[in-house]
Amino acid sequence: MLVLRRLDLRGIDGDLAAKLPRPNVSIDAPTNAVRNLLDEIETRGDAAVRELTARFDGAEIDDLRVPRLEIEAAVGRVDPELLDALRVAHKRILDFHRHEAADAHTVESDGIAVTSLPRPVERAGVYVPGGLAAYPSTVLMTVLPARAAGVEDIVVCTPPGSDGTVLDVVLAAAQLCGVTEVLRVGGVQAIGAMAYGTETIRAVDVIAGPGNIWVATAKQEVAGRVGIASAFAGPSEIVVVADSTTPATSAAVDVVLQAEHGPGGRAWLVTWDEAHADAVERAIGEIVAISPRRDETMATLEADGWICLVDGPDAALAVSDGVAPEHLQLMCADAGAMAQRVRHAGAVFVGPWGPASIGDYVAGPSHVLPTAGTARFSGALTVDDFQKRMHIVDVSKRGFDEVGTAAVTLAEAEGLWAHAASVSKRESWARDGVS
Repeated sequence: MLVLRRLDLRGIDGDLAAKLPRPNVSIDAPTNAVRNLLDEIETRGDAAVRELTARFDGAEIDDLRVPRLEIEAAVGRVDPELLDALRVAHKRILDFHRHEAADAHTVESDGIAVTSLPRPVERAGVYVPGGLAAYPSTVLMTVLPARAAGVEDIVVCTPPGSDGTVLDVVLAAAQLCGVTEVLRVGGVQAIGAMAYGTETIRAVDVIAGPGNIWVATAKQEVAGRVGIASAFAGPSEIVVVADSTTPATSAAVDVVLQAEHGPGGRAWLVTWDEAHADAVERAIGEIVAISPRRDETMATLEADGWICLVDGPDAALAVSDGVAPEHLQLMCADAGAMAQRVRHAGAVFVGPWGPASIGDYVAGPSHVLPTAGTARFSGALTVDDFQKRMHIVDVSKRGFDEVGTAAVTLAEAEGLWAHAASVSKRESWARDGVS
């Protein structure tokens, strides 16, 4: 029988977060290996990308791009029911992000008008994982926020199968979203190619999308050369806070659902009811035993699967905030009120009818969320990740006169003579003909 490790924090005063086991991403990250691969890509371009694709994906690729006709034809090859589901998700995701898109606004004060304009990046690259599973949902969850932001040129990178092809369902999702191109390139080579550009692949302005520790590390390494959307979107995590008001099987399957992505993730149950913890643990064992993804699920649960016993709801929230999970599921009495008190989580799911899988596919917000504790300082992938703010500052003579003295004083305090003179000498130099 599967037995999860237990962490008993009952009766402990003080900072519960300090008592929690933490994944050490910096130790696990293959930084040096990733840097070497990125150097190859930057130096040798397409040749390196093809060689690394053969090495890691077992695929010999001639044309890195998937032909446009192949992308278009994939829609007709996908099961109609699956295509309908993609369209349902497409509508909900795009609608949500269009509502989140910021408008231009102008603030006027004392003769100075400042207009804040959201401007989309010109070209966005999104990474869609492959390998252990197909992720058409990630196409929707990364491309559609970029679309809502106004990005016109969007490239999708995804690992090919050993035969060099990309799954029809992924191509169909890309076609529905109107992507510019799909590249059959995965892993570090995809991140490097999008960041640096190659003979075939034009560099992007922003890279978005989740991935394994290699992909997440590569994104960190190229930050600065290219914008990296959202935070450390690495292996999946979930914390389920539950009590006896929720069936043990419901809590159990929700602990399992993110664990089935495979190794590197985290799966926690936090409860103040020991009998319920026992029941959930038994149910987890039964569910894992019948899962087609038993091996992937066990890899997560054995490495970072925990049952944490606490004194009550307040302590459960303290533990959750300490973990700062990608997904937090509140399956207990007063879950709605508890949700308002959460400080650190990528996304919070409330009540017995809100499994994280609803958020993964059809709720609307992107399922690209911060992992490895980075929810302490960042949130979900949004429209903002594909835009930047540009300010137009329109200063009238009245505004110049109103704030000029303060500007001169500040410039002089910083020892910047020309900054001060651009204000204090402006009228006299113009009058005297100084150019």
